[in-house]
Amino acid sequence: MEQAGPRNAHGSVGRGAGVPDIRTGVVRVPAQPQAADVDRKRGVAAEGAGAGARGEHTHSETPIPRPRAEGARPVVQRASVRGQILDALRTALVAGELAPGEVYSAPALGERFGVSATPVREAMQQLALEGAVEVVPNRGFRVVERGTRELAELAEIRALIEVPVLLRLARTVPAARWADLRPLAEATVRAASSGCRATYAESDRAFHRGVLALAGNVQLVQIADDLHRRAQWPLVGGPVGRGRADLVADAAEHTSLLDALIAEDLAVVQSLVREHFAGAS
Repeated sequence: MEQAGPRNAHGSVGRGAGVPDIRTGVVRVPAQPQAADVDRKRGVAAEGAGAGARGEHTHSETPIPRPRAEGARPVVQRASVRGQILDALRTALVAGELAPGEVYSAPALGERFGVSATPVREAMQQLALEGAVEVVPNRGFRVVERGTRELAELAEIRALIEVPVLLRLARTVPAARWADLRPLAEATVRAASSGCRATYAESDRAFHRGVLALAGNVQLVQIADDLHRRAQWPLVGGPVGRGRADLVADAAEHTSLLDALIAEDLAVVQSLVREHFAGAS
Protein backbone atom coordinates (compact mmCIF):
# COMPACT_ATOMS: atom_id res chain seq x y z
CA MET A 1 0.00 0.00 0.00
CA GLU A 2 1.39 3.40 -0.92
CA GLN A 3 2.18 5.87 1.80
CA ALA A 4 1.00 9.43 1.34
CA GLY A 5 4.01 11.26 2.79
CA PRO A 6 5.65 11.99 6.13
CA ARG A 7 3.58 11.51 9.21
CA ASN A 8 3.33 13.87 12.14
CA ALA A 9 3.43 13.05 15.83
CA HIS A 10 -0.16 11.84 15.72
CA GLY A 11 0.43 9.42 12.87
CA SER A 12 -1.31 11.64 10.31
CA VAL A 13 -0.01 12.54 6.87
CA GLY A 14 0.19 16.08 5.46
CA ARG A 15 -2.02 18.99 6.43
CA GLY A 16 -4.26 19.59 3.39
CA ALA A 17 -8.04 19.51 3.13
CA GLY A 18 -10.00 16.31 2.38
CA VAL A 19 -8.97 14.79 -0.94
CA PRO A 20 -10.21 11.75 -2.87
CA ASP A 21 -8.46 8.39 -2.88
CA ILE A 22 -6.72 8.33 -6.28
CA ARG A 23 -7.79 4.75 -6.89
CA THR A 24 -11.43 4.80 -5.71
CA GLY A 25 -12.43 8.46 -6.01
CA VAL A 26 -13.84 8.26 -2.47
CA VAL A 27 -13.43 11.30 -0.25
CA ARG A 28 -11.50 10.42 2.87
CA VAL A 29 -11.95 12.31 6.13
CA PRO A 30 -8.58 13.85 6.99
CA ALA A 31 -7.03 14.33 10.39
CA GLN A 32 -8.25 17.04 12.68
CA PRO A 33 -6.00 19.93 13.73
CA GLN A 34 -5.02 20.71 17.26
CA ALA A 35 -7.05 23.32 19.09
CA ALA A 36 -4.27 25.90 18.68
CA ASP A 37 -4.42 25.58 14.90
CA VAL A 38 -8.17 26.09 14.86
CA ASP A 39 -7.92 29.13 17.15
CA ARG A 40 -5.24 30.81 15.05
CA LYS A 41 -7.11 30.36 11.77
CA ARG A 42 -10.62 31.15 12.92
CA GLY A 43 -9.90 33.60 15.71
CA VAL A 44 -10.45 32.88 19.38
CA ALA A 45 -12.89 35.73 19.90
CA ALA A 46 -15.09 35.10 16.84
CA GLU A 47 -15.28 31.55 15.58
CA GLY A 48 -13.91 29.88 18.70
CA ALA A 49 -16.53 31.55 20.86
CA GLY A 50 -19.25 30.63 18.38
CA ALA A 51 -18.24 26.97 18.43
CA GLY A 52 -18.23 27.01 22.23
CA ALA A 53 -21.69 28.52 22.29
CA ARG A 54 -22.90 25.68 20.10
CA GLY A 55 -21.45 23.17 22.52
CA GLU A 56 -18.35 22.10 20.59
CA HIS A 57 -14.72 22.33 21.69
CA THR A 58 -11.86 21.19 19.50
CA HIS A 59 -9.28 20.30 22.13
CA SER A 60 -8.31 16.76 23.20
CA GLU A 61 -9.71 15.12 20.08
CA THR A 62 -8.39 11.98 18.45
CA PRO A 63 -6.90 12.83 15.04
CA ILE A 64 -8.48 11.21 11.97
CA PRO A 65 -6.05 9.57 9.52
CA ARG A 66 -5.29 11.77 6.54
CA PRO A 67 -6.16 10.70 3.01
CA ARG A 68 -3.61 8.62 1.11
CA ALA A 69 -3.28 10.95 -1.87
CA GLU A 70 -1.26 14.14 -1.46
CA GLY A 71 -1.38 17.30 -3.50
CA ALA A 72 -4.86 16.86 -4.97
CA ARG A 73 -7.36 19.69 -4.74
CA PRO A 74 -10.35 19.38 -2.37
CA VAL A 75 -13.35 17.79 -4.06
CA VAL A 76 -15.98 19.39 -1.83
CA GLN A 77 -18.12 21.74 -3.93
CA ARG A 78 -20.18 24.49 -2.31
CA ALA A 79 -23.33 23.66 -4.28
CA SER A 80 -23.70 20.29 -2.60
CA VAL A 81 -21.31 20.58 0.31
CA ARG A 82 -23.62 19.05 2.92
CA GLY A 83 -24.29 15.97 0.82
CA GLN A 84 -20.63 15.49 0.01
CA ILE A 85 -19.62 15.88 3.64
CA LEU A 86 -22.31 13.37 4.64
CA ASP A 87 -21.04 10.87 2.06
CA ALA A 88 -17.47 11.39 3.22
CA LEU A 89 -18.38 10.85 6.87
CA ARG A 90 -20.35 7.70 6.03
CA THR A 91 -17.33 6.41 4.14
CA ALA A 92 -15.10 7.23 7.10
CA LEU A 93 -17.38 5.24 9.41
CA VAL A 94 -17.16 2.12 7.26
CA ALA A 95 -13.40 2.52 6.81
CA GLY A 96 -12.86 2.96 10.55
CA GLU A 97 -11.47 6.48 10.19
CA LEU A 98 -14.13 7.64 12.64
CA ALA A 99 -13.43 5.36 15.57
CA PRO A 100 -16.20 4.00 17.82
CA GLY A 101 -16.30 5.83 21.13
CA GLU A 102 -14.28 8.83 19.93
CA VAL A 103 -15.64 12.39 19.88
CA TYR A 104 -15.28 14.70 16.86
CA SER A 105 -16.30 18.34 16.55
CA ALA A 106 -17.85 20.04 13.54
CA PRO A 107 -15.45 23.05 13.59
CA ALA A 108 -12.36 20.84 13.46
CA LEU A 109 -13.74 18.65 10.66
CA GLY A 110 -14.93 21.73 8.80
CA GLU A 111 -11.46 23.24 9.00
CA ARG A 112 -9.97 20.24 7.26
CA PHE A 113 -12.66 20.15 4.57
CA GLY A 114 -12.19 23.83 3.90
CA VAL A 115 -15.80 24.63 4.79
CA SER A 116 -17.59 26.18 7.73
CA ALA A 117 -18.75 24.08 10.63
CA THR A 118 -22.41 24.42 9.60
CA PRO A 119 -22.59 21.79 6.81
CA VAL A 120 -20.46 19.42 8.87
CA ARG A 121 -22.75 19.87 11.85
CA GLU A 122 -25.81 19.26 9.65
CA ALA A 123 -24.24 16.08 8.27
CA MET A 124 -23.39 14.89 11.78
CA GLN A 125 -26.95 15.57 12.89
CA GLN A 126 -28.17 13.35 10.06
CA LEU A 127 -25.78 10.64 11.22
CA ALA A 128 -27.21 11.07 14.72
CA LEU A 129 -30.71 10.44 13.32
CA GLU A 130 -29.36 7.30 11.64
CA GLY A 131 -27.86 6.12 14.94
CA ALA A 132 -24.23 6.37 13.87
CA VAL A 133 -23.23 9.11 16.31
CA GLU A 134 -24.64 10.76 19.39
CA VAL A 135 -24.47 14.37 20.53
CA VAL A 136 -22.04 15.13 23.35
CA PRO A 137 -22.86 18.50 24.98
CA ASN A 138 -19.99 21.02 24.89
CA ARG A 139 -17.81 18.70 22.79
CA GLY A 140 -19.36 17.52 19.52
CA PHE A 141 -20.40 14.06 18.34
CA ARG A 142 -19.36 10.64 19.62
CA VAL A 143 -19.27 7.65 17.27
CA VAL A 144 -21.63 5.03 18.66
CA GLU A 145 -20.04 1.89 20.06
CA ARG A 146 -21.62 -1.32 18.75
CA GLY A 147 -21.08 -4.92 19.71
CA THR A 148 -21.62 -8.30 18.07
CA ARG A 149 -25.12 -8.60 19.56
CA GLU A 150 -26.34 -5.52 17.68
CA LEU A 151 -24.79 -6.79 14.46
CA ALA A 152 -26.56 -10.14 14.88
CA GLU A 153 -29.85 -8.37 15.56
CA LEU A 154 -29.50 -6.29 12.40
CA ALA A 155 -28.74 -9.42 10.36
CA GLU A 156 -31.84 -11.11 11.77
CA ILE A 157 -34.08 -8.15 10.92
CA ARG A 158 -32.63 -7.89 7.41
CA ALA A 159 -33.28 -11.60 6.85
CA LEU A 160 -36.88 -11.27 8.06
CA ILE A 161 -37.47 -8.46 5.57
CA GLU A 162 -35.42 -9.40 2.53
CA VAL A 163 -35.52 -13.21 2.37
CA PRO A 164 -39.32 -13.59 1.92
CA VAL A 165 -39.37 -10.77 -0.63
CA LEU A 166 -36.51 -12.22 -2.65
CA LEU A 167 -38.02 -15.71 -2.64
CA ARG A 168 -41.34 -14.27 -3.84
CA LEU A 169 -39.57 -12.36 -6.59
CA ALA A 170 -37.71 -15.53 -7.61
CA ARG A 171 -41.07 -17.10 -8.49
CA THR A 172 -42.50 -14.12 -10.37
CA VAL A 173 -39.72 -12.07 -12.00
CA PRO A 174 -38.65 -13.25 -15.49
CA ALA A 175 -35.04 -14.26 -16.15
CA ALA A 176 -34.38 -11.23 -18.35
CA ARG A 177 -35.06 -8.86 -15.45
CA TRP A 178 -32.55 -10.71 -13.30
CA ALA A 179 -29.99 -10.57 -16.08
CA ASP A 180 -30.27 -6.77 -16.02
CA LEU A 181 -28.74 -6.84 -12.53
CA ARG A 182 -25.56 -8.50 -13.75
CA PRO A 183 -23.58 -5.20 -13.89
CA LEU A 184 -24.40 -4.53 -10.22
CA ALA A 185 -23.19 -7.99 -9.21
CA GLU A 186 -20.02 -7.61 -11.25
CA ALA A 187 -19.40 -4.24 -9.60
CA THR A 188 -19.40 -5.91 -6.18
CA VAL A 189 -16.81 -8.43 -7.44
CA ARG A 190 -14.51 -5.64 -8.64
CA ALA A 191 -14.96 -3.70 -5.41
CA ALA A 192 -14.20 -6.79 -3.32
CA SER A 193 -11.06 -7.47 -5.34
CA SER A 194 -9.83 -3.95 -4.59
CA GLY A 195 -9.98 -4.70 -0.88
CA CYS A 196 -11.50 -1.27 -0.16
CA ARG A 197 -14.22 -1.79 2.44
CA ALA A 198 -15.89 1.55 1.78
CA THR A 199 -16.12 0.92 -1.98
CA TYR A 200 -17.44 -2.58 -1.42
CA ALA A 201 -20.00 -1.38 1.12
CA GLU A 202 -21.56 0.98 -1.43
CA SER A 203 -21.59 -1.56 -4.26
CA ASP A 204 -23.02 -4.22 -1.92
CA ARG A 205 -25.91 -1.96 -0.95
CA ALA A 206 -26.47 -0.99 -4.60
CA PHE A 207 -26.88 -4.66 -5.55
CA HIS A 208 -29.37 -5.32 -2.76
CA ARG A 209 -31.29 -2.16 -3.63
CA GLY A 210 -31.48 -3.31 -7.25
CA VAL A 211 -32.89 -6.68 -6.21
CA LEU A 212 -35.48 -5.27 -3.83
CA ALA A 213 -36.51 -2.55 -6.28
CA LEU A 214 -38.08 -5.29 -8.42
CA ALA A 215 -40.76 -5.56 -5.72
CA GLY A 216 -41.94 -2.04 -6.59
CA ASN A 217 -42.05 -0.97 -2.93
CA VAL A 218 -40.06 2.22 -2.35
CA GLN A 219 -40.49 2.12 1.45
CA LEU A 220 -39.19 -1.43 1.55
CA VAL A 221 -36.05 -0.44 -0.34
CA GLN A 222 -35.40 2.55 1.93
CA ILE A 223 -35.88 0.63 5.17
CA ALA A 224 -33.76 -2.31 4.02
CA ASP A 225 -30.99 0.00 2.82
CA ASP A 226 -30.91 1.82 6.17
CA LEU A 227 -30.57 -1.49 8.03
CA HIS A 228 -27.88 -2.60 5.59
CA ARG A 229 -25.91 0.63 6.08
CA ARG A 230 -26.02 0.28 9.86
CA ALA A 231 -24.81 -3.32 9.59
CA GLN A 232 -21.66 -2.06 7.83
CA TRP A 233 -20.44 0.12 10.71
CA PRO A 234 -17.39 -1.26 12.57
CA LEU A 235 -17.61 -2.93 15.95
CA VAL A 236 -15.98 -1.48 19.04
CA GLY A 237 -12.84 -3.30 20.07
CA GLY A 238 -12.98 -5.52 16.99
CA PRO A 239 -11.55 -5.45 13.49
CA VAL A 240 -12.44 -2.45 11.34
CA GLY A 241 -14.28 -4.70 8.92
CA ARG A 242 -14.17 -7.91 6.95
CA GLY A 243 -10.97 -8.75 5.16
CA ARG A 244 -10.49 -8.95 1.42
CA ALA A 245 -11.14 -12.70 1.32
CA ASP A 246 -14.47 -12.25 3.10
CA LEU A 247 -15.48 -9.48 0.70
CA VAL A 248 -14.60 -11.63 -2.33
CA ALA A 249 -16.62 -14.54 -0.96
CA ASP A 250 -19.58 -12.29 -0.27
CA ALA A 251 -19.47 -10.82 -3.77
CA ALA A 252 -19.25 -14.33 -5.29
CA GLU A 253 -22.57 -15.14 -3.62
CA HIS A 254 -24.16 -12.28 -5.55
CA THR A 255 -23.16 -13.72 -8.91
CA SER A 256 -24.12 -17.26 -7.86
CA LEU A 257 -27.51 -16.00 -6.74
CA LEU A 258 -28.10 -14.26 -10.06
CA ASP A 259 -27.12 -17.41 -11.95
CA ALA A 260 -29.68 -19.43 -9.98
CA LEU A 261 -32.38 -16.78 -10.44
CA ILE A 262 -31.81 -16.65 -14.20
CA ALA A 263 -31.90 -20.46 -14.33
CA GLU A 264 -35.10 -20.40 -12.23
CA ASP A 265 -33.60 -22.93 -9.82
CA LEU A 266 -35.67 -22.07 -6.76
CA ALA A 267 -34.06 -24.67 -4.49
CA VAL A 268 -30.59 -23.22 -5.07
CA VAL A 269 -31.95 -19.68 -4.75
CA GLN A 270 -33.45 -20.44 -1.34
CA SER A 271 -30.23 -22.05 -0.11
CA LEU A 272 -28.03 -19.19 -1.33
CA VAL A 273 -30.29 -16.47 0.08
CA ARG A 274 -30.34 -17.98 3.55
CA GLU A 275 -26.58 -18.58 3.53
CA HIS A 276 -25.95 -15.02 2.38
CA PHE A 277 -27.85 -13.48 5.27
CA ALA A 278 -26.46 -15.95 7.77
CA GLY A 279 -22.99 -14.77 6.78
CA ALA A 280 -24.02 -11.15 7.32
CA SER A 281 -24.09 -11.71 11.08
